Amino acid sequence: MRDTEEPVSLCEASDLSSFGFFQRSTAQQLLSAFGKIVVKRIAPGQRMTVEVDGLAEYQVHTYVRSDGLAGTFTADKEYPARVAFAKLSELLDAFCQDPNLRGWEAATRNDAFGGWPPLSAALTECQDPGSFDKILKIQKDLDSTQQVLHSTIDNILERGEKLDDLVARSDELSATSKQFYKQARKTNSCCTIS
Repeated sequence: MRDTEEPVSLCEASDLSSFGFFQRSTAQQLLSAFGKIVVKRIAPGQRMTVEVDGLAEYQVHTYVRSDGLAGTFTADKEYPARVAFAKLSELLDAFCQDPNLRGWEAATRNDAFGGWPPLSAALTECQDPGSFDKILKIQKDLDSTQQVLHSTIDNILERGEKLDDLVARSDELSATSKQFYKQARKTNSCCTIS
């Protein structure tokens, strides 16, 4: 894409099920238009994350390759940016290597490639980033291990507190029994049986 040209949408896939039925077409148009605006303003070779006006809880992750091929990945703010950019890079590489899509460089507005099956499959896969991203899987495993460790430490500390209570009670009981023994000896020493 040259700086003066408008970006051409070659293919797209979306899951707008979180929007109401009557809002979906508007959201789709907004995301497509916003994606083109962002792609046009980013220099080749750059990656950028931008928030969508009117959709404050969403971000558009955009990657423009040095050859001009670009991709946008719109997700909520909780979606890891590193995962989004990795998936964008992977999809853009696959798009360039697909023999059925040769000639994308010369595509015009009327040459959209329609539905590209790997894009739809990636959309389904991306719903759960932990299912395909190894680093995210490791992070989730570490988080769950950390929770188990915290729980175990809490239980140990609780047991330690209970042991401290038992020791304190035992010390009190020991002091009370010593006092009872001394009192009993005093009481028994004054009385002699003949």
